[in-house]
Amino acid sequence: MKLLVAGGAGYVGSVLIPKLLDRGYKVDVVDLFWFGNHLPPRAGILTKDIFQLTGEDLQPYDQVIFLGGLSNDPMAEYSPHKNFIFNAAAPAYLAYMSKIAKVKRFIYASSCSVYGYTENELYDENRPVGSMFPYGISKLQGEQAAIQLIDKTFSVISLRKGTISGYSPRMRFDLIINTMFKTAMKNRSITVNNPSIWRPILSIEDAATAYIRAVEASYGISGIFNIASGNYTVGEIGDLVKAAVEERLSVRINLCIKHLEDFRNYKVTTEKAQNVLSFHPAGDVKSIVGNLVDHMDKYEGWDNAAYSNIECFRALESGIEIHEMAGAAAR
Repeated sequence: MKLLVAGGAGYVGSVLIPKLLDRGYKVDVVDLFWFGNHLPPRAGILTKDIFQLTGEDLQPYDQVIFLGGLSNDPMAEYSPHKNFIFNAAAPAYLAYMSKIAKVKRFIYASSCSVYGYTENELYDENRPVGSMFPYGISKLQGEQAAIQLIDKTFSVISLRKGTISGYSPRMRFDLIINTMFKTAMKNRSITVNNPSIWRPILSIEDAATAYIRAVEASYGISGIFNIASGNYTVGEIGDLVKAAVEERLSVRINLCIKHLEDFRNYKVTTEKAQNVLSFHPAGDVKSIVGNLVDHMDKYEGWDNAAYSNIECFRALESGIEIHEMAGAAAR
């Protein structure tokens, strides 16, 4: 089977692509490589804008996976117009062209951010969505554009993922557990801005597994699936990161608890993904921290701007290359 992964050189793709190759798939990655290239040499490379892909380009592929776009709320709010282009228009275009090219399946990287602010209820995929922020809105638009193309010959699977954390060769420290781990190591302190709000957390290893389950599902399966390792309040996440760091590294970590207003609050059930895709998460907060500790020798400084998507984005707009940012941090 031959797969095309759009945006595959990013945080998730750098973990997923080696696993797909190890399972015997032929994998090409189309990317502009904003964050460098951390992929194995076996992966095929297309340095190309998604909007430049034609039906002829896509005909060789059995499935297309969309991992591209602007990846979180700060980036979306920094550049709303690019957010809607990359998160809504790009997947809509790629899904449409994939169907024209007779690709069998399109897999879309959606987000639980589409749920916005919910009351203290566990949301399944049939519950109403209500994000009022650019990121959640755009992810829903991309999802809806792809889902409406489903027919008997074209499967679409949308994975609404929780907040991902854990080690990747294209590392990020701007994700909730990764950020707490970074400040614990750098400052021996973890700040919790609002301990009461809920977040579905997803280990990066579980995220990769979810994409593999989607790739390997029967072509008769389509639809939207919540993907998470578990639901936690942010206060509990802080407690668990603190405990895991202290246990693994024998250091003392302080907690700083604030009560700032936050309009993003949601928890989700993954029962549908378990029953339909056979997705059974193995990760939790403790295992994510363990994963981060195990790779500490690979980090090039806690303050490396290359580990923050918003800092990378600002640098790119200023004409600064990511390898220059990494080099400056190393010095």
